[in-house]
Amino acid sequence: MVGPLQASWDPATYLRYADERSRPFFDLLARVGADAPGRVADLGCGPGRLTAALTERWPNAQVEGIDSSPDMIAAAAEHESARLAFRVAEVTRWAPEAPVDVIVSNAMLQWVPDHRALLPSLVGALADDGWLAFQVPGNFGEPSHRLLRRLAADPRFAESTRDVEYPSASDAEAYLTDLSTLGCSVEAWETTYLHVLTGPDPVFGWISGTGARPVLQALGEGQREEFEA
Repeated sequence: MVGPLQASWDPATYLRYADERSRPFFDLLARVGADAPGRVADLGCGPGRLTAALTERWPNAQVEGIDSSPDMIAAAAEHESARLAFRVAEVTRWAPEAPVDVIVSNAMLQWVPDHRALLPSLVGALADDGWLAFQVPGNFGEPSHRLLRRLAADPRFAESTRDVEYPSASDAEAYLTDLSTLGCSVEAWETTYLHVLTGPDPVFGWISGTGARPVLQALGEGQREEFEA
C-alpha cells in the first residue's frame, strides 16, 4: 500500500527474491481449513503469482486479487483466467459484492496506518464460517531497518525523508486479542525465517523492494546514490 508520498512499486525488484518472499504465504495457507470456498480474496496481491496459487488450492473458487499499485496489477494481469481477476483498489475502501469465504493477505497490512482498525470490516466481509488469514512481517527491529531509519534521519537526507511513513506491525498477541474480541476463533503464531540470500548486496536488495522503498523514492536526484553508498 502506498503512503502519503505516493511511492510506487516495482514488480521486478519485489520478485528478485520471490521464493524467499513466498514462504510465509504458503505456510499461512497451509493452516487455512476451508475445503471448498466459493469466493476467495487476496488483499495486497502484488504481481499475482501467489494469488494464482489460490486457484490451484481451491479449483472451484472465484478468486479476486486487489492491490493499490497499478504497476503490480498490470504485472498480475498475465495470471488472469476465468476464475481469477485483478483490480486496483485501496484495502481501506474495499467492499466485496457478496460475503467472502476466504480472505488472504500476505505482507500488506503493515503498510496501512492503524491497520488493526480495519480488522472489524475484514471480519464483517466474511461469510459464515469464513476464514481471514493474514501475515505481517516482524523484522522492523532488525539491523537493516534500524540502519535505514537512522540514515534517513541524517541531515543529508532528513529534509527529503521527513514525511515518509514507515510500515509497522504489532505482535501476535495483539492480533489474537483483537480478533478474539470480534468473536473469531483465532490461531496466531510467529515464525523466524533465516534466509541465505545471494547476489550483490543481497540484504539491501531485499529491503529495497519492500521496507526501504518509500525512503529510496523520497530521495532527490543524486541523493539516492549517496544514500545507497
